[in-house]
Amino acid sequence: MIYSTTLQTDFGNITVAAKDGALTGLWLEGQKYYPKELGKWEEKSGLPIFKKVEKWLENYFSGNICPVDFPLAPEGSEFRKAVWKILLQIPCGKVTTYGEIAKKIAADSGLKSMSAQAVGGAVGHNPISIIIPCHRVVGTDGSLTGYAGGIDKKTRLLFIEQANLMSMVKHYEFE
Repeated sequence: MIYSTTLQTDFGNITVAAKDGALTGLWLEGQKYYPKELGKWEEKSGLPIFKKVEKWLENYFSGNICPVDFPLAPEGSEFRKAVWKILLQIPCGKVTTYGEIAKKIAADSGLKSMSAQAVGGAVGHNPISIIIPCHRVVGTDGSLTGYAGGIDKKTRLLFIEQANLMSMVKHYEFE
């Protein structure tokens, strides 16, 4: 069974979902790709995983960015999961590009290249916003593009992380 609840935060209402004690989803109100299955899930506030997520979000929005200390279980294709795993490697306050992620995926898969557009699709369909930091991915020129929650929210998240928006052309490169 998938359980969900809505958390009231300084960032607005956030819907979270969990299955078997692991977080499976986190969506900002009005976000693109909001789950259609929500009506089939059981509303249940007060689950331990939801309490941990709520505390993590409170800390995050206060600028006290903590490591994630609860299990994540996003559902998606193996390709999307590989992209989301890479997103988790981007340090707080840093950004990278869709192209850099594509290079990393290609290298990890033994391929000559990978489509940055395919990576963009996987980033855009990230079901655990904020915690799996898709907001840390920018365009090749450093532009703030493609955030399912809206560019205004992407900007706010990067501000919370004290990312230097003026130096975004200096992207995080994966090791």
